[in-house]
Amino acid sequence: MAPETSPGRPPVRTDGGETRYAVGIMSGTSLDGIDAACCSVTERGTNEEYPYEVAVESFVSEEYPDDLRARIVELCDEETGTVDEACRLNVALGYLLADVATRSMDEAGVDPDDVDVVGSHGQTIWHIGSPEAVPGVARPQRSTLQIADGSVIARETGVTTVSDFRTADVAAGGHGAPLAPYLDATAFSDGEHHRSLQNVGGIGNCTLLPPLPGRDDVRAFDTGPGNMVIDAVVEILTDGERTYDVDGEMAARGTPDESLIERFVDDPYFAESPPKTTGREDFGHGYARRFIDAGRERGLEDADLVATATAFTAETIADAYERFADPYPDEVFVSGGGAYNPTLMSMLSERVACDVDRLSALGFDPDAKEAALFALMGVARLDGRPNNVPGATGADEPVVMGKVSLP
Repeated sequence: MAPETSPGRPPVRTDGGETRYAVGIMSGTSLDGIDAACCSVTERGTNEEYPYEVAVESFVSEEYPDDLRARIVELCDEETGTVDEACRLNVALGYLLADVATRSMDEAGVDPDDVDVVGSHGQTIWHIGSPEAVPGVARPQRSTLQIADGSVIARETGVTTVSDFRTADVAAGGHGAPLAPYLDATAFSDGEHHRSLQNVGGIGNCTLLPPLPGRDDVRAFDTGPGNMVIDAVVEILTDGERTYDVDGEMAARGTPDESLIERFVDDPYFAESPPKTTGREDFGHGYARRFIDAGRERGLEDADLVATATAFTAETIADAYERFADPYPDEVFVSGGGAYNPTLMSMLSERVACDVDRLSALGFDPDAKEAALFALMGVARLDGRPNNVPGATGADEPVVMGKVSLP
């Protein structure tokens, strides 16, 4: 059974070595669907800062219905998003995420009564990575907003739910992102090699792991667009018939325009020093339309535009390592939807000055990675353990992130 908790800080458990079940739910900026992982989480007691082992017992993924995905895209656009739609979808997505979480428990053969926590990231609809002043408020602040109400998820699943993770880090002066380094340092550090864990979802982000890192040794940041610009370019060029480049086929037929890539890599975001975050508000459909217009001016055909957008993502990742990875990684392991784009993976291997492989090479299902992260973070929240990485987010100190909703 889930332990008794309260919306305040729960007591730290002292029963080291206990294995518990937790479900993590993730919906990313690429809006390709909802992922849920039912995980077993064991306290190993060998590392006070990263004291868990995580194993994925089941993983399920469900695409958004086309109409709902279109509504979320509109909600994330400052020209079309409305307060009433944010209110409406906050509850509706809670029900949808709860259904996928329940499916993951069923797939694992685990009764909800035996699950300690559901950790839900929700769906980001807006993220402001640079402090902004609000009239009447003395301190400029960053802000971030994820929807999919935790109370709905808790009620529907019957399991204590932790949601709204990012805001505690923001309140501590951080960006509220990236959060993946907590799992990366827990599961993927090596005793000898400097590694980069590169996620290529809607946004690209990397975690730089030295051998056997402590909390202060881990650095991470958003490298820029992952699949977001590629997907939007494909969607615009095909009038919505395609939402992404299946297996990188369009890009493989085209030729990247290196001059156009160089022009767009000159964006101030890429030169900004970490910690830093970005999102759809910077690299969404408006950015993709400008990218296409610039390519058309240079006479690029559709396949060339997709090839250029794909190479642009690869170049921004390679550029980030050249600028900010010190020391340069010995090896890069890629997860996220971009890991399944062979054209992108080939371009990345050509531009990054070390070995590049998929995360599956480390024996971990890359599809389940982000969902497993929120299962782990939910457990840490119930245990009262800090689950941010200040070296990645820029927070003033380690904090316990997540708001608790009881069933």
